[in-house]
Amino acid sequence: MANPIDLRSDTVTRPSQAMRQAMASAEVGDDVYSDDPMVNSLEERVAALFGKEAGVFTPTGSLANQLAIRMLVAPGEELIAETNSHIVRAELGAAAVFSGITTRTWPAKNGLLVAKDALEIARPNSGPYLVSTTAIAVENTHNFGGGTVQPLEEIKALRKGADEIGVALHLDGARIWNAHVASGVAFTEYGKYFDTISVCLSKGLGAPIGSVMLSTKERVTKARIWRKRYGAGMRQVGLLAGAAHYALDNNIARLSEDHRRAKELAVAIAAIDKSFVDPALVETNIVGLDLANAPYTAAELATRCREAGLWISALGPKYARLVTHLDFDDEQCAAAIEILKRVLVA
Repeated sequence: MANPIDLRSDTVTRPSQAMRQAMASAEVGDDVYSDDPMVNSLEERVAALFGKEAGVFTPTGSLANQLAIRMLVAPGEELIAETNSHIVRAELGAAAVFSGITTRTWPAKNGLLVAKDALEIARPNSGPYLVSTTAIAVENTHNFGGGTVQPLEEIKALRKGADEIGVALHLDGARIWNAHVASGVAFTEYGKYFDTISVCLSKGLGAPIGSVMLSTKERVTKARIWRKRYGAGMRQVGLLAGAAHYALDNNIARLSEDHRRAKELAVAIAAIDKSFVDPALVETNIVGLDLANAPYTAAELATRCREAGLWISALGPKYARLVTHLDFDDEQCAAAIEILKRVLVA
């Protein structure tokens, strides 16, 4: 179709004219020399949002995550995370390849954090014969869990337990903006429980590229060196920082619209077959479809939808995903529901 409805991810958005203007008018310098004023102000702004000392701008969320965990976990040590977390499943083994970090996981239904489950598998200070756990990663919202918002009380419990055993905490906050809007929890509240944080500006907020890794000044200074070592030193990147500033100014509160439309999709899909999705579990902008009882695979469903003009993601043999975003409006939502009514029962 000439104008398909694209719900593969919230990364498919395109800069608005106003965002493009912000990019065009951005003052720039050489960021490798820390001379780009837009980048410097962005790093300071995002760090302040979460109550952290400093930040470093990166082209991707995966790099922000990898820089963060490298600051917490030495080669040969262990990071633990939920089984379907992005760091473990969607970063192509980068922790092992780049940093010599091993990983171990605990399972959680819908990716929902239960602090004791993580703490029970942690093995810090394991001596010369076993791998020692030195950090725990939490993803909020949890992508493959269906946009799950992590409970603040469980985060607090995890922090308390981690402090007791001397283990650091990393927050993969790629969609922390969605968690904030859905829960009302302040960014600074989230920030005080984690040693390092990554936040993404191209998921949900609509910037064309970019994430920020946050921590102490000392860790960020080291991370900046590793960013360059990994080949991600950037020059006049203030053009992209200008887009990120615009996104922060204009696109956080409106995430509630994405959440509402995702809920509408979920309700409509559940009306067709309640085994596909529980609308009560759709808290943010991700609708995960469990196709275990469907006579087709996720890939087959994605093909059918694509032929009808709706693009979705097949992320497993029987798991498909729809993600709402700022380029998806009410008219498209209604059209997507009509397409789903046809293809889900075929």
